[in-house]
Amino acid sequence: MFKNCRVVGCGRPARAATGDGLDTRLCRSHAEHNARHGSPYRGSYTAKELAPHRRRAEQWIADNIEDIWVKNALERIATLYTTAGPYEEAYRLRGKSPQERSKIAWARLRKAKIDPRMVLQARLAIELITICDPTAEKKAEFKVVQAAKLVHRMASGTHKRWGEGASAKELHAYPRSRGNVLRHIGYQLEAATELVVANCKLLSVDK
Repeated sequence: MFKNCRVVGCGRPARAATGDGLDTRLCRSHAEHNARHGSPYRGSYTAKELAPHRRRAEQWIADNIEDIWVKNALERIATLYTTAGPYEEAYRLRGKSPQERSKIAWARLRKAKIDPRMVLQARLAIELITICDPTAEKKAEFKVVQAAKLVHRMASGTHKRWGEGASAKELHAYPRSRGNVLRHIGYQLEAATELVVANCKLLSVDK
């Protein structure tokens, strides 16, 4: 009663056909890939691929820091910080909903004092690379997730150390970068930066 996975060339049954979830579109492998990357078949951009676009975005923001749309975006990103609620350690996220986890992600950025300009830079870099990449995934969700992954990494993890020397104990916990948490972060970022993206000459020139 269920079709095969919709990814061209896959041939495996959708998860619903195997009793492994309710997804009638994708097999388990491609569903997991979609959760992590925002596309069932396209992988995330690497740091090396993104580097020149992040530099261009950083320079453009610096050159246009007084632009009304840049100011608007930075203020709205700062608002995401201040309205995120209390900070929680990464190892205390079990049982929390994706929406709660997304707010805590913004709270981590606030606690780490991540400059909102870095967040805006990430958003513009994803726009730039998808414009320049002729094989880019065109679905909006891909860009949403890719930008969210960059932001999520900026203050990811809790790191603690007790004691000194060889007897010291360390704890390193990292929140999972996948699923609906990324969608919440990405769409919140998209809403905060939509006006600067719509009016950014850096993007219109490349188009």
